[in-house]
Amino acid sequence: QVQLVESGGALVQSGASLRLACVASGGFFNTYYMAWFRQSPGAEDEFVAGITRKGVVTYASDSVRGRFTVSRDNARNTVYLQMNSLKPEDTAVYVCAAASIVDDPRRSDEYDSWGQGTQVTVSS
Repeated sequence: QVQLVESGGALVQSGASLRLACVASGGFFNTYYMAWFRQSPGAEDEFVAGITRKGVVTYASDSVRGRFTVSRDNARNTVYLQMNSLKPEDTAVYVCAAASIVDDPRRSDEYDSWGQGTQVTVSS
């Protein structure tokens, strides 16, 4: 399994931007489907965005698509999540995940490896 380490989370004010990064090691990064989920207390894992090994992206909703951008750099074994115009409801632990094969990227049980997550807190 690939190991994943996220970074970039912070406490910011509403309207700010952050770029999260997830570095993979121990596997063939350019063969994995990569995704970002977010976790809030008492809630299930929420799919945010995903990207195929060739760069085709899927976003959870129109609201996220307009503010968040997922990308990957296969040479650096890294997937990014650029988040703009952050809102308090975006507050969560953001976790990246990797899957060898995925049918429905929104299903968390399709992923083989998970990172520990990075905290994003947006104050109003």
